Amino acid sequence: MKKGLLWICIICLLANVNAQFAGPAGSPNTTAIPADSNIFVAWASKCDLQRGWLDIRKRGNMKATLGLAKDALGKAEGYVVSLGDSGIATLQFLKPIYNGPSWDFAVFENSFSDNFLELAFVEVSSNGKDFVRFLATCNQSDTMQNGPFDLTSRPDLYNNLAGKYRGGFGTPFDLNELKDSSGLNINQITHVRIIDVVGSVSDSFASYDMNGNPINDPFPTPFSSCGFDLDAVGVIHSTASNKNISTSPAYWPNPANNIINIEKGFDGIVELVNPMGQVVLRSSKNIIDVSELAQGLYSLRFTKNGISSSSLLIISR
Repeated sequence: MKKGLLWICIICLLANVNAQFAGPAGSPNTTAIPADSNIFVAWASKCDLQRGWLDIRKRGNMKATLGLAKDALGKAEGYVVSLGDSGIATLQFLKPIYNGPSWDFAVFENSFSDNFLELAFVEVSSNGKDFVRFLATCNQSDTMQNGPFDLTSRPDLYNNLAGKYRGGFGTPFDLNELKDSSGLNINQITHVRIIDVVGSVSDSFASYDMNGNPINDPFPTPFSSCGFDLDAVGVIHSTASNKNISTSPAYWPNPANNIINIEKGFDGIVELVNPMGQVVLRSSKNIIDVSELAQGLYSLRFTKNGISSSSLLIISR
């Protein structure tokens, strides 16, 4: 009996060690952004689609068929286009995305569950030709293949992979992570590319993370809706208005615990908005006490001279 309890404790400890990334939508440390959040200022306006296979092991002429390229445009409303195994969607925007404070855009998939996640790599370009990939990490075990109906995915084991959140919640990306990339202007992103992860743990077909680990997601899924189901890409920082750039001061830390610091020189109004769209705190100070607010994801809204811009803030204790 004691040995059994010991093994349970060891397994739980190992699970906690691996669980090092943001948790599922609704959890205290999540970075999931609701589709109806007012943080989004623009959405994709064009999508070039290269369908992937129903089953990459067999190939042939059978490819994913669910949805159309236009279903990836506009707001995230649940209408999707399925990419298929290794399928690619390249999205464009009316105005480029720029590197603002915290996250700059988010990708939406339509998973029905926190534990059934179809994943994709994300790449960006400032010229439509040269793309740079966000470094992705998968700590999901690859000793046993996630099957097509298995509910074994865990959001806290994935990082920088689109689709880590259930439908209705976007996975955010921060362009600042790519600031040292050659041939990329992170303040002039014109294209976002979504590439389906082939979730096989077999070396013959696997997709690998930055550490060389196979990314284990449901496989095979030989259905019309196979692969990553792209709902939308929402823009948080758009060059559509240069005023947005000038009114967004720097702030830190993020995640925050008890206080947040606003860049000196900003003399506007700062508001914290919860996921329900409610203003829960308003201040004109440069040091703001957030110790009384619940843990979670907030929109940090800056207003000066009648012009507003928004960024995201996590409060975590």
